[in-house]
Amino acid sequence: MRLPILLTAALLLVSACDQQAAPKGPDAAAPAAEATPDPVMPADAPPQEEAIAPVEASSTSCTLDQGSDGAMELVRRCMAVSTASHPPCNPENPCQLIQDEIDRACAAYKPGETKPAECAA
Repeated sequence: MRLPILLTAALLLVSACDQQAAPKGPDAAAPAAEATPDPVMPADAPPQEEAIAPVEASSTSCTLDQGSDGAMELVRRCMAVSTASHPPCNPENPCQLIQDEIDRACAAYKPGETKPAECAA
């Protein structure tokens, strides 16, 4: 006796959900967004720099990109120059991240200071 009542209630709930969906037909189309004109820079505005899109780096591990030997050489160079307390010198990180840490650490040397050989490689 209860099973038909439960089935009927479930069907009513499902049909109620379907009725709340967006109406169909040509009148139901969402209103088109009004076209807005491109912004115009005022004549007296200072010059603006063009935004340069960042180069998309690989998100795979350096070991997968360059193999175990290549990744470990990059990690060795990174560990030799990085002064960070937790450097990203890990072969599971993307190679570009490791190279960026090497570049950052090498750029920290002042003019006239002798950089490690790992900075030149």
